[in-house]
Amino acid sequence: MQKPKLLVILGPTASGKSDLGIRIAQDIKAEIINADSLQLYRHFDVGTAKPSIEDRNNIPHHLIDIINPEEEYNAGLFKKDADNLIEKLQNSSTNIILVGGTYLYIKVLLSGIIGGIPSDKEYRDYLRQKRTKFGNDYLHNCLNIVDPVSAVRIHTNDYIRIERALEVHYLTGEKISDLQHEHRFADNPYEYYKIGTYIETGELKSRIEHRVNTMISGRLVDEVLKIRKMDFKNNIKPMQSIGYKQINDYLDELCKLEEAVENIKMETRRLAKRQMTWLKQDKEIKWVKVDEQYDEILEGIKKFIVQ
Repeated sequence: MQKPKLLVILGPTASGKSDLGIRIAQDIKAEIINADSLQLYRHFDVGTAKPSIEDRNNIPHHLIDIINPEEEYNAGLFKKDADNLIEKLQNSSTNIILVGGTYLYIKVLLSGIIGGIPSDKEYRDYLRQKRTKFGNDYLHNCLNIVDPVSAVRIHTNDYIRIERALEVHYLTGEKISDLQHEHRFADNPYEYYKIGTYIETGELKSRIEHRVNTMISGRLVDEVLKIRKMDFKNNIKPMQSIGYKQINDYLDELCKLEEAVENIKMETRRLAKRQMTWLKQDKEIKWVKVDEQYDEILEGIKKFIVQ
């Protein structure tokens, strides 16, 4: 039996993945599965750059607004939900496009292998500075806050494992204990064609600047206020994500709005850099300049679909 075929669109934040996915879906009559971990949450719209209601009405989008803000979700649950959805869409002979910036979700869905999570030199240097200043106990306590299961397993003096567990959480937002326990799946359940949205560093910086400015003018502060009035705590996962954390700092009078906006831009640039660190290691990705190569992109996709 032929494996289901997936078109996968990857790239750093603000690189145009969503727009490309919609454009392709219109041309090949496809439906889109979201693989952005924050767009899963209800009520978090402006700061996650969700596709508009109009776009979602024109092209069916799946796995958006499926969980409440306080609910736990991880790569294993994403795989389960996406597998079920792909089976239904395949049975209806619908082309399927997977779009998103949460590379871990895509990796688990396509291969079921947790591995290849890169190291992050900047973050490791930060941890080592903290270790020099405060000692192992301090970092072990940090691990206990984000991943108590791993903190029990890892001795206070085992710095290498503490560092890696904190690094994995920093890069993925996931607990390394969850990854080790839950994500063991059969390899290669799908045929896939990966496209990466290539964009020059300077242009990406400009797009991030524009995106954040658009979010602020698009009532991000009002959205955070509305969520706070729903009695969700600031420490839940989506409220700690880029954009929401900084606006919460502003609303808690820890900084001015202008400072919060600059911090959002800075953290978004850092996120894009980390995402590219991951993506550059994936040799299956065909990198394209969307504005210059769309006809070539579409031709490659159509060949993949019919082969």
